[in-house]
Order: sequence, then structure tokens, then C-alpha cells
Amino acid sequence: MRVFRFIPAAVACLFATVVFAQNYPARPVTLIVPWPPGGSTDIAMRSISVIAEKHLGQRIVIENRPGVTGTMGAAHLAQNARPDGFTISQMPITVFRLPHMMKAAFDPMNDFTWIIHLTGYTFGVVVRSESPWKSWGELVAHAKANPGKVTYATPGNGSSLHITMEDLALREGLSWVQVPFKGYAEGAAALLGGHVDVQSDSTGWAEQVNAGRLRLLVPWGAQRTRRWPQVPTLKDLGYPIVSNSPFGIAGPKGMDPAAVKVLHDAFRKALEDPEFQNTLEKFDQEAYYLNSADYAALAKNTFEEERAAVKRLKLNM
Repeated sequence: MRVFRFIPAAVACLFATVVFAQNYPARPVTLIVPWPPGGSTDIAMRSISVIAEKHLGQRIVIENRPGVTGTMGAAHLAQNARPDGFTISQMPITVFRLPHMMKAAFDPMNDFTWIIHLTGYTFGVVVRSESPWKSWGELVAHAKANPGKVTYATPGNGSSLHITMEDLALREGLSWVQVPFKGYAEGAAALLGGHVDVQSDSTGWAEQVNAGRLRLLVPWGAQRTRRWPQVPTLKDLGYPIVSNSPFGIAGPKGMDPAAVKVLHDAFRKALEDPEFQNTLEKFDQEAYYLNSADYAALAKNTFEEERAAVKRLKLNM
């Protein structure tokens, strides 16, 4: 008798899952972008969402939640969002790093459902065109001769931009001063206004570099950039560093696998769409697709790698 009772229950569960998959999403999905409007992440996530919503059959509403170095989306998923598939977030690498630096409002290993991995950034260091530093080596030499005098803007304490600049300072035996902002736009305004000497950020600076208002000293990718191939990378200059801060999309823990698949499939189609590929090219980014299971494995590895990096750079708070 127990067997006969179990079979209808299993069938009912399967039927409910099928119905859920067929009906999801029944209303718009909110995608949190944990950065201010106008930066490269915001533009990229808006671009991919416009394409993905065609495959979802529902709108994707962008909600900007800047602050705490891009981790406000993760905090909201962990503390407030229901696992119904209607609230998801872009997940920057700081989600794996900040819990090693301070008390965080989330646990990266237990609080999220990993949906799809998308891409990474092209980072670099820029200065004003009238700056006396024509190369990375000239900036380093000046910083060594003037400890604690060079200021650099980043999109937040604990960001990959902050971490890598401090890694470089440790390797070169110099000290400079981070000035953290909520995102690219604020840092760019400070640089152009002469309030900081240097900006370390993603390719939101591309337009200013092309217009001749800023000078790119060094990009941090594995290869030279397509648009500025004359500028050597950190690897070209002898540093064993590639920093590109890859990211994807996640939801709260406990999401229905059917909803995860629907979201994954919609965003994968959008990732492969030529229109979104053009957006990536605009910011010198490349697609870095991982499915849900592989993204979860990457999350685990990244969490441990960031633990080691924070310890090595003595950034624990």
C-alpha cells in the first residue's frame, strides 16, 4: 500500500513542476544591478535583459542597488527575496571576497542559486591626458619617489580594482592611496576634475580615452585590448597578473529548478545574440558562459581563491 501511495504523490509533484515551468514567469522579473546607472555593468545588464525578456515572454525590470562594492544585490537576495524566480541579481566577484574582509549580510556558499555565468571585464588604469605619466613605469617610479601621495579612484573598497592596485603596490614596494566611489561615473568625475590622480576601473573610460581626454596606461587582461593594442598589459610588463572579475546571475537559495532552467535558457540565448555581442565588444568584454552547475563549481573555487588573496594582502578587517 505504501508503494501505491508514493506513486500518485510523485506524479503530482512532477505535474506541479511541469505546470510551474509552463506558467513561469507569470509576471515581470526584477534583475538587481548592484552598481549605479550609466556604468559598463549597468549598460551591459540592460542590454542583455532587453534581449532575454523576448525569450521569457515577460519584462525584466532593472533595479539599481549600488553600494558596499557591488554586494547590495547579494544582500537583498539573502535577506529579503523569495526563491520564486522573480528576483535575481548580477553577482560580481566581490560577493566571494567581502565575507573574508568583513562581516557580510550573506553567505556565498549557502545563500544563492547560481543561474548562469556571463562575462568578465576589461580593467585598466587611466590618467588625465595632461598627466605627466606617459606609461605605467613612469607612474610607478613617481609613486615610489612620493610614498602616500598618489591617489587612485576605484568603484569601492574590496573591489578587484582595489585588490589589484594593492597587489601591484606590494610587488613594487610602494604605497598609494585608494579613494573609493560607488561606481565608475563618480570616479571618472573625480579624475577629470583633478580630485584624484589615477582611476582604476573597467572600460567605462573607453570613450574618454578615444576622445583624448584620458590616457590608458595599462590594461589587466590576458591579451592586449582590441581597441588599444599598442598599450602593454600587466603580463607584458612582467607581472603574473590577469584581473577581469568575471560575473553572472544568481537568485536566492531554494529556487525551483524549472525556474532556473527557464532563466538560464533565456539569458544564454541573449548572451549569444549578435546585438549583445556588440555591447560586449563596445566595452572590450568577451562572453564567458557557464551553465548553472558549472557556475556553482566556479563559485566554490572563487570563494577559496579570494580567501587566500585577502589573507596574502592583509586586507582582513
